[in-house]
Parts: sequence; C-alpha cells; structure tokens
Amino acid sequence: MPVPIPRQRAIPAVESGQAPAAPQHEPSKDEAPRKEATVDNNAATQLSLLVIEDDPGGSTVVPELLDSTGKPIRVRTARNLTEAERLLTDDVHCILLDLALPTPGRSPDDDELAVLRHVLELAPRHAVLALTASGDAERGAEAVRVGAQDYLFRDELDSRLLSRAIRYAVERKRSDTAERRLAEGRVRAQENRRLERGLLPTPLLQGSSLRFAARYRPGRSRALLGGDFYDVVRTPDGTVHAMIGDVCGHGPDEAALGVELRIAWRALTLAGLCGDELLGTLQEVLEHERSDDEIFATLCTVDIAPDGRRAGLCLAGHPSPLVARPGRPARLLPYDNNGPALGLLPGARWPRMQVELGAEWSLMLYTDGLIEGRVGEGGERLGQDGMVSMIRRQLSEGLRGEALLRAAVNEVRSLNGGELADDVAVLLLDREG
Repeated sequence: MPVPIPRQRAIPAVESGQAPAAPQHEPSKDEAPRKEATVDNNAATQLSLLVIEDDPGGSTVVPELLDSTGKPIRVRTARNLTEAERLLTDDVHCILLDLALPTPGRSPDDDELAVLRHVLELAPRHAVLALTASGDAERGAEAVRVGAQDYLFRDELDSRLLSRAIRYAVERKRSDTAERRLAEGRVRAQENRRLERGLLPTPLLQGSSLRFAARYRPGRSRALLGGDFYDVVRTPDGTVHAMIGDVCGHGPDEAALGVELRIAWRALTLAGLCGDELLGTLQEVLEHERSDDEIFATLCTVDIAPDGRRAGLCLAGHPSPLVARPGRPARLLPYDNNGPALGLLPGARWPRMQVELGAEWSLMLYTDGLIEGRVGEGGERLGQDGMVSMIRRQLSEGLRGEALLRAAVNEVRSLNGGELADDVAVLLLDREG
C-alpha cells in the first residue's frame, strides 16, 4: 500500500531519456546511519527505471531520483508499449507503468489492467510499480494482485517516495523470485525423490518361506538412489532368485543405468534365463545403454532351489556373499570361479557354482561400499575379513534381519568417521529349519 506523503515543493521533471543530476548537498548526520534496501550492496551498481507513460516528456510524474548512496537513478521513458519493448534491456531494474496508458484498439469494456498484464508478460523478471489516480486504491490493489510489486498515486509522488518505492520494489521482486525458485527447487526435489523411491525394487517373494531384508544408502548427498542395485524374485517353479550389483561411479547417470540393469535382470529371470546366459544378455544391455565405453558393473546372482537347501552362485567381478549357519561361524561363499565385471570383456563367460546351504541359514549379499570404508586414522579399509568379523560379532549378540543390516551399516559408517563416499546396498535372505 502507498504511504501518505505530505505535500512538498514541486521538483522539476526528468526529460525523456535523461538521468537527473546528483544533489549538491551533503547528507546530514541524521541521514547517515539510515540503511534502506538496495538492488545491490555494491556502490558501483546504478539503479535504472523505465517509465511507461503516454506523455512523460511534459509530465511532472517523475521527479529527481536518488538511490540510497546518493547516486542518481537512471531514467528511460517510453510513450507506448512498442517503445517500452525496445528500451527494456537487462540493465533496467524497475518499471513505472501508468495504468491509464492508452492502448490502441482497446474498448472501455476491456480489462482495465490489460496494459499491466502485457507488461508483466513482456518483463517477467523486472519489478513493476503501478501508477494510478489519487484515491483509486481499489485499482491499485488489484494491480498488486495481478503481479505489480506496489502501486502509487500519481499526484502524491515526490523524489523521496518514488526513490524508496523503486528500491523496495526491486528488492521485493528479487525476494519473490528467490522464493519462487526455492519453491520450484523443492517441488523438483520432491518429484525426484518420488521417482527414485518408485525405482527402488519391490521383492516378489509371494509363496516363499524365506525372509527378506535390505538396506540401501546412496553415496550422493540428498539422493535416494545411487549406482548400486538389487532385486529378489520367485519364479513359478519355486526358485528364489536374488541379485546385487554395482555400476562404477555413483552419480545420476550410474543410478539410471543401475535401474535399467535391475529391470532387465528381473525381466530376463522371469523369462527363465539363468547363470551365464543371463549375465551375457545383461552385458549386452550394459554395452548398449552406457554413456561411456569405460563404464562397467559388477554383479552377484544367486538362485536358491525350491527346497531352500542349495543355491547356484554367479559372480561377475563382485564380492562373494556371506553365509551364516547355526553353530558355525559366518563365512564367505567360494570365490574361485569369479568371472569379469560386465562390460569389460566381450564374449566373457561366468561359471555357475553350486553351493550347499543346509536346512537353516542366513545369506547376505552386499556391495563394496560396505567393505571399503576406512578404519581408524591410518586409512586402512575394513575389507572382507573385517566385515566377516563384524557380522560374526553382531550375530553372536542376537541381531537378525533388519536389525542386523542396520547395525552393520551404522558401524561401518562409524568406523569410517562419517558418511561413506560410496553407495552401500545390503540384502539378507533367511531360512529357518
């Protein structure tokens, strides 16, 4: 709302296209400490105003204008919207628009704020002050609702009022723009999080007696999804297939590729592929989808027989799973026939190993983010041996399922002295005898 200003002596109008001269007096001591909003804290920045009024050259609308540092505010004038569009360059900070500006072809029944809407569309990044007749506060308020930063009465203007209104309008526009960008950023972040959350797998284990748990922590700050990926499905013959993988790197491109590989693995598994044939097809998918020929992915697949006592294991450059059985210390499954990571060697093969699990067991698949964290001040890594020792101790403390995975990831993070640099994915399958 405009502030009522007492009448002061008339100040000469600014001529069309000219900037007013700087004042000859020094600021008083009372004026010195006062601070007002400016478009920039840098004294070298000079405010610029574009006046759009049908006869600015002969009008007393625009008096002498100064910024908060005493520098003159540059003024440009336009008699119509065509001239305004030509003069509206990036160095203009604010627009003073006469709402009574004649618009060719407009009838009395047309929108009386059509000229303002046109200017707002023409200059979406600029602050706009609406100028209206004295006492027409309703029209001024409507102009603010439409998008102007403020409105002023034509016959109540003076140098001080208009100068302050320009500076405040510029700051309000800057604040509004920053707030809008922040809100847009939040919406985008929420949409990205919903998208990432939707891309995380939902295990298909209906009809299986196995219990499933998983833990996922991306290396990217504020991300839900990284280059690690996992999945578990049960095929109609009762076999439970589990997979965990890691695309080199942990940015958004790697996360997208990991999702593609996971979806391809699920589709191929449900179609009946297994072992070497499955991994060979996944390598073809990787080669077609990767953005760089140097990108590769490690993978571990396990297919558990319907009776739950045996499993087939394929490793493509990936750490071997850990198995824990009652009365025996947890240990790693055989690593002897590990094949190369996907995407490294054309025509590679991945042998499928048969392993005995027994009647009761826990099988943990993980990515290297769990074992490559630092331990202590010397920079030594936890490694597979350290992880096995940690899991043995946590199992002896009675931890199982989600609690076991949560404790494992938290302890690895604590040993590292903070957040892990790499993505971490861990999944656990349990079978009770």
